[in-house]
Amino acid sequence: MHHDSTHSSDATDVVSTPSTFGAPCWVSLTSRDLNATQDFYGAVLGWRYRNARLGDRFRTALADGVPVAGIAGVATTWQTAVSWTPYFAVANADEAVARVRERGATVAVGPISFLPGRAALLADRDGATFGIWQGKLVTEWEAWRQAARTFITLYTRDAFDAAIFYAEILDWASDLPGCCEVEYAGDVVLLRSRGDVVARIESGSVETPPDPSVRPHWQVHFAVADVEPCARAAEQHGGSVLAEGEHVAVLRDPDGAQFTVTSRRWR
Repeated sequence: MHHDSTHSSDATDVVSTPSTFGAPCWVSLTSRDLNATQDFYGAVLGWRYRNARLGDRFRTALADGVPVAGIAGVATTWQTAVSWTPYFAVANADEAVARVRERGATVAVGPISFLPGRAALLADRDGATFGIWQGKLVTEWEAWRQAARTFITLYTRDAFDAAIFYAEILDWASDLPGCCEVEYAGDVVLLRSRGDVVARIESGSVETPPDPSVRPHWQVHFAVADVEPCARAAEQHGGSVLAEGEHVAVLRDPDGAQFTVTSRRWR
């Protein structure tokens, strides 16, 4: 069990907005049981925690002392799904939300003001949930990328169509300085920010899934030193292993949220 007994203010975490935009900048988990969730991810990923400024049902997860993810114990109260959600940096949350509505997608929550910025929870036209964030980041972008070692994949029906939707919402492949670049490779679309691949979109992954309940969704991947101990820890702390190989495992936490751990050496 990894708990941080000191709960410092978040004020010192606020840093400037990155010059890049449209890239994933944070991940957040909704949970039914905050204590069990903290125990599980502490065991599987080695995270510690501190209180978040949003209230006693919220925690900030730390990797080597660096804030890397948010955990919200609000799934039961807010009647929301238990899941991992990626957030993308935007220059203007209101404009991004307006673009989502114009394209027939869903605005679930927001934009809502949270110091030091504004957030909205959205779903694309196929139902995949994602968030946007305008404002200063909890962790500076490069530091978050290094500490969180997070990668995201959109499993959807048509990668090309999805890429066009997200490009219009998040200004991918635009002529704006600092925007993300898009690379098409057959049925896969790669998103690059400052030269690094930060996300991918895959076609056909939900047409004939092993589990018929699977729908288009963003999957969060965490790079780890060794996959096998993470899988065993997941089983020992109330979770389950959905798929496991030498270099990758798909795990489910005690609440049912799904995520992937991938070997750093393999990636």
